[in-house]
Amino acid sequence: MTGDRRDRTLMPRQTITKTEMLIVAGTSLKMPPNSSKMGDGNGHGLGRPAETPEKRAGRPPPTRPGGADLAGHRDRGRALDQGKAGKAYPSLQDRGQAEARREPGPEGRRPGFQVIENHYHVDTWYGKARLTAGLEIKGEVLSLLGRDRSFLDRDLNSALFIDLETTGLSGGAGTVPFLIGAGFYREEKFNILQFFLEDLGAEPAMIHDFAAFLAGTGFRSVVSYNGKVFDLPLLEGRFVMHRKALALSGLPHLDFLFPARTLWSHKQESCRLCELARDILEVEREEDIPSAEIPWRYFEYLRTRDFSLIEPVLYHNQEDLLSLLGVVIAGAGLFSDDADRSGGGAVDAMDWFGAAKVLEKTGDHDRSADFIRRALAGRLTEKVEIEAKKKLAAYFKRNQDWEKAAGLWQEMAPLEQLFCFRELAMYHEHRRKDLRAAADIAERGLERAAGVSPFYEADFSHRLERLRAKLTAQKNKGPAPERG
Repeated sequence: MTGDRRDRTLMPRQTITKTEMLIVAGTSLKMPPNSSKMGDGNGHGLGRPAETPEKRAGRPPPTRPGGADLAGHRDRGRALDQGKAGKAYPSLQDRGQAEARREPGPEGRRPGFQVIENHYHVDTWYGKARLTAGLEIKGEVLSLLGRDRSFLDRDLNSALFIDLETTGLSGGAGTVPFLIGAGFYREEKFNILQFFLEDLGAEPAMIHDFAAFLAGTGFRSVVSYNGKVFDLPLLEGRFVMHRKALALSGLPHLDFLFPARTLWSHKQESCRLCELARDILEVEREEDIPSAEIPWRYFEYLRTRDFSLIEPVLYHNQEDLLSLLGVVIAGAGLFSDDADRSGGGAVDAMDWFGAAKVLEKTGDHDRSADFIRRALAGRLTEKVEIEAKKKLAAYFKRNQDWEKAAGLWQEMAPLEQLFCFRELAMYHEHRRKDLRAAADIAERGLERAAGVSPFYEADFSHRLERLRAKLTAQKNKGPAPERG
């Protein structure tokens, strides 16, 4: 898609009014009269004013080891920030859909960390996904996507969407989550809270407050993107280190990375979350930053206290949470009672095939076959069409519907699919009892397999030798050799 992608990133159907409070951990978080907000409401940025390029250019070079590499990062970061001059982050200001603010503690702002809030009314559209659609996803569909029956009595209204930004990408005891992004539905809004660690020494206090937040909300499930492997284990480790129990441990966890790969890997070059948001939701995630650059930005922020380094990280984290919700909505929509309406138009044949693969993995072969038929009725790439026909033929074979299976094998045989020649040879020999047809097909398969596939070459050679012997024995009315 080109042209109007940017305009469709958020299409408000109902303007969100600024929220005066949010109930978190059982308390009302209100803005004190003289507190500063993360944005001024006019799209002029977050937090403290951004440095000018001239001021940034005057910073002294890094003096610690690896200075050359850090300088290279600095140059890339400076170029990125200069490219954004005069522009605000659309998820936070330009869209006019959210309010961002810092959490006041009992005595004002928490020392060493802050909590940033953004709220999106459920009638907001994120690309092709309407946020309220997440509340309509049934537990049966969540159970299907997560392959976990614990979701049967749950919905996204009680789920926590989580995404961490950390000081390293490899995990381990030395990796600190300096930004915990939490998304959840409350009061007809999708709310995003970002716990940002301004000083590493304040991690115990931030962990304490995040634990209090979890204790007061009663989440019943977790949604993440690669969170089973990275986010949750890392967060559990930090909680243990600070002698806290993570309330999310043991909850049903929908790690959408895995169903996303099943749904879309056959049509996407990459299943990175930002790529899916662009291609599936038609969201243009502008001004984003590579994940590998995020740890560097945080350490530079600790060194310089230049908050403009963190603004793109906050945007990136918030976009990841919105993108996660969006792709869950898109994926779940394929299994809705009226899938053709769920995504704003007719379902793409390639998506039907992805949904069929999800159903196949859960053992629902009848419904999977129905979805494959829908896929084959549309436009598929040649590779996917062959794979779809293979799966459908296997379904017919399993159900002993030999004529339909043979018809599909016959369609694929001219495409040099060696397995089709093998299946057809067996079908004619054992089902139709037509040894001559079976031998002819085996001979054609041998010609195509020669020098291409040692396995099929040996199989067809042995099969043809046996079939010829059976034909000779049949002609001479002698004993046929044993089947091999």
